[in-house]
Amino acid sequence: MSTHTVETVDTDAGPARVTWHPAPAARLVLAAGHGAGGGIDARDLRVLARTLPARGVTVALVEQPWRVAGKKVAPAPKTLDTGWRGVWPALIRPGLPVISGGRSAGARVACRTAGELGAHAVLALSFPLHPPGRPERSRAAELLGTGVPTLVVQGGNDPFGRPAEFPAGDFALVEVDRADHGLAVPRGADLTQDQALDLIGARVAEWALSLG
Repeated sequence: MSTHTVETVDTDAGPARVTWHPAPAARLVLAAGHGAGGGIDARDLRVLARTLPARGVTVALVEQPWRVAGKKVAPAPKTLDTGWRGVWPALIRPGLPVISGGRSAGARVACRTAGELGAHAVLALSFPLHPPGRPERSRAAELLGTGVPTLVVQGGNDPFGRPAEFPAGDFALVEVDRADHGLAVPRGADLTQDQALDLIGARVAEWALSLG
């Protein structure tokens, strides 16, 4: 089990919190933010923190200021971006390339800010391509505008955007068969939940280490 340390970082949106899962011989840092409806205990974030350090990737799980303050509802996107910008100096402090990532709303933050912050790449877990039932309200421009290597990990039954709904673009996509927005797989799926999480960890590690 990896050891971890917790750091509080002041931002213009309030104090944020970074939980570091260091790699013994780190080549990269993967910074990952949470979604609007949960925290860093999400199953996909936990599996990355558990598996990537052994592959040479330090994982930094970032809790946005609203979450640290105990609020129940996420603020506007521009405030989320402000919080992420404020944490960035701590993320680059180890002197390693930083993959900017997150799940759901956190994935949108990573995409929107990648260029200005100089992110090495973007990891988008459960990218919310559109609100459920509203495909006309596409957020594809955020995903297509990162300007850096980008990996999307998407559930096959994600109501916020199934893999087939994604436009062609300069990004890679890993589909988790029959998984929902939380990357939970139903009973009777070809993959068990543990197998699905192992797949996510393996594919993210493979992609991250291929970046050079």
